[in-house]
Amino acid sequence: MTETTTNDDPDASGGDPQEAIDAQGALRREELDDRIFDHNAGDEQEGIPFVGAGPGNPRLLTVAGKELLEEADLVVHAGSLVNSELLDEYCAHAELVNSVGKDLEELIPLMRDAYEDGDNVVRLHSGDPAIYGAALEQMDALEHEGVPTYFVPGVTSAFAASATLRTQLTLNEVSNHVAFTRPQGKTLTEEEDHISEFVGMGDVTSCIYLGTHAVRDTMERLLEDGHDPETPVGVIYHASWPDEDVIIGTVETIADKVEEAGYRASAMVVIGDAVTGAGYERSFLYGDWANRGSSGSSGETEASDD
Repeated sequence: MTETTTNDDPDASGGDPQEAIDAQGALRREELDDRIFDHNAGDEQEGIPFVGAGPGNPRLLTVAGKELLEEADLVVHAGSLVNSELLDEYCAHAELVNSVGKDLEELIPLMRDAYEDGDNVVRLHSGDPAIYGAALEQMDALEHEGVPTYFVPGVTSAFAASATLRTQLTLNEVSNHVAFTRPQGKTLTEEEDHISEFVGMGDVTSCIYLGTHAVRDTMERLLEDGHDPETPVGVIYHASWPDEDVIIGTVETIADKVEEAGYRASAMVVIGDAVTGAGYERSFLYGDWANRGSSGSSGETEASDD
């Protein structure tokens, strides 16, 4: 396994990524990409796949992702956000490039040139590239350079956290909705942070990404807004990794517990009654309701919670 750290070729530059992003956005407003109708998720496609590595555990990589990595000549990965065990297991034969610290002006020509040279290139994101992955800007810049791209979904950390907590993110009469969100900071302004609104709805499980450092600030704002201090909160550090840690508390107590543990990053914060899985009602899926209208062997009835 070869790890490449820099690209020093002065002739390897491409166009302005921002211009490419703007141009692709304009095209997208005019008409939909034909590939939307030609391919399903999981299909083999032409181009550079943007693969979700999953939350950490190599076993949570999808079959499609595994196959693509095993065939890759170049893997551009998200550094320490991707478990090194996954890289060792599936990418030992490939050239590896850590994308951390590199901008689009360096990454786009690197991937473009390798692809045009006939290499199998994989862009490996942590979790699922559709969730806080900044994948589309890379894909648009590559597409503008004539390099096709596509998504390969991954298991996002909220789902790994749910599995660790041994509960569902949605539970009948407890949580009808799930919010994937992040706290205010460099990316979001105070007005764009809707965590308090989600918690205030009562039947929402709020999954906070990129917010470990802001647990105390977030909980203090929830208390200031009058939310129940006993609302359950789970903080799952490195969900599915070997050093995974689980901290359970409430809006009132969780900040002290997280600070005592010393975590400032890499944890999923889950707020809501679904954290404990208590108080839910039996669903309609597996009762008499599910069999209404059934005529024995003459057909199947599709059960739904709706």
